[in-house]
Amino acid sequence: MNKFRSLFLALCLASTALMHAQEVKVNATAKGAKFDHFWSKSVGAGRANEGLRAGWLEQLQQVQKDCGFQYVRFHGLFHDDMFPVLIEKGKTVYNWQYIDDLFDRMLDMKVKPFVELAFFPTSIAAKDSKTVFWWKANVTPAEDSFEKWHDLVKAFTQHCVDRYGTEEVLTWYFEVWNEPNLYPFFWDGKKSQYYELYKQSALAVKSVDKRFKIGGPATSNFVPDTRFDGEIEDKKASEELFKTKDINTLKWHAVWVEDFLKYCDREKLPVDFISCHPYPTDYALDASTGRGRGLTRYVNSTKEDLEWLNKMVAKSAYPNAELHLTEWSTSPSSRDRAHDLLPAAAYIVKANLDCIGLTHSLSYWTFTDIFEEKGGASSIFHGGFGMINFQGLVKPSYHAYAMLHQLGNEQLFKNDNLFVSRQAATGKIVALAYNYPDESKSAVPSGYKSYADLSKGSSKKINIKLSNLKPGTQFQMELLDKDHGNIVNYWENMGKPEPPTRVQIKELKKVAMDLKTELVQADKNGNLIIQQTLAPWSVLLIKQIDSL
Repeated sequence: MNKFRSLFLALCLASTALMHAQEVKVNATAKGAKFDHFWSKSVGAGRANEGLRAGWLEQLQQVQKDCGFQYVRFHGLFHDDMFPVLIEKGKTVYNWQYIDDLFDRMLDMKVKPFVELAFFPTSIAAKDSKTVFWWKANVTPAEDSFEKWHDLVKAFTQHCVDRYGTEEVLTWYFEVWNEPNLYPFFWDGKKSQYYELYKQSALAVKSVDKRFKIGGPATSNFVPDTRFDGEIEDKKASEELFKTKDINTLKWHAVWVEDFLKYCDREKLPVDFISCHPYPTDYALDASTGRGRGLTRYVNSTKEDLEWLNKMVAKSAYPNAELHLTEWSTSPSSRDRAHDLLPAAAYIVKANLDCIGLTHSLSYWTFTDIFEEKGGASSIFHGGFGMINFQGLVKPSYHAYAMLHQLGNEQLFKNDNLFVSRQAATGKIVALAYNYPDESKSAVPSGYKSYADLSKGSSKKINIKLSNLKPGTQFQMELLDKDHGNIVNYWENMGKPEPPTRVQIKELKKVAMDLKTELVQADKNGNLIIQQTLAPWSVLLIKQIDSL
């Protein structure tokens, strides 16, 4: 009986805490701290050839409009299906038609390429090159690959200048390869061979114009051990990780980055930006067996990784190099159901707001489920990386980025559940409130299977008072929660049609975009009080819709 009484008292105390949440007071005219929308800088996609499809291009245009993405990064720019190198009558001929078509369309949409220089065309790779994915990307260098690669990269860079102009290309980024530490997956070679590849890439790009931006090493992931310290991965060095009760107690560091910068300093090579992939997991531990699955870090891991990176770079020979985290998500698995579900949105909002001032970009992987590293999927919701699925249905992750994009550029207030901003140009107030449940902070939202997982966690009371507004100033509140903007829930209640009919897709598209909206306004004294209870994983956008 005492057990039930204790439970009852605990529930009462929790309810009282919600009812009496401390009021957050924000002066709408107070001085704010400027911040950048680094979350809108870049976004990822699968491979270049997928960008020649109508659906891919339509979705890119949509996320550029609603989420503000300025760059897109993808694999396979030099893969055989883009036909960059042809052998005609025994001679090498460069062919840029496919790349031109893709870049032209992107630039017309006001999206620039974040150029990933990869992978080897067959004529440059080793004769017995290892390949990755069903589309067979070549990842093994031959002895003469580096000279041929230099010539390819130089010719490509010069072509970009000839077609788009120097001033345009000066705004681009050239990143060398993708995750070369994952031997023999993305790079079937030694660390020193990747360094040579970087050297030849940098010399080639800078030979066209020394002002063009080059960087790397594009490695995955952050690790707490020495497995990547040698020329190739030492899997034995990670064995202790499996015996660790709490992996969050370990000290994590970026792979290769420190050693890479020392190499570049010795060789007097340029490094305009540093890139790596801070997935908050250790899935990259053993790509062949998946032993790393389940080793999920806690919610603040991305912030801690970026803090480590900033300190390390500040002490290096390249303290002014930009930081671009060119892949990031809740997990690096394209079959993780959590990517489709509501918790991903709350995590995206929290992690990005926590990392303000720590990076130049944190590129979400990816904007679309038109993505084929593992081939096609039988379900329209299969845990794909995309914030939009194959049929064009937006997921909660899409709403998270659309909400972040609407924030101002001056921070007025921040705590663990609320961010209040102001747009400097208009003076309008835009706030984001979110509920990342305290009970779930020991792990990022990865591996969720069903909505039973979403019931975990307590609600949170948001209590805001905005002052010094013009009397009658209107605000619109948009709520993303289990029943609004959470399309998988609606699709499941529909009976999980696979695939939906054309009529059903039209209905699903409309429902996917619909958030719960409410209009509120400041009183005659210029005050606006908002008291809102947020269920677990919900996100609330509060935006001023008329001028002060």
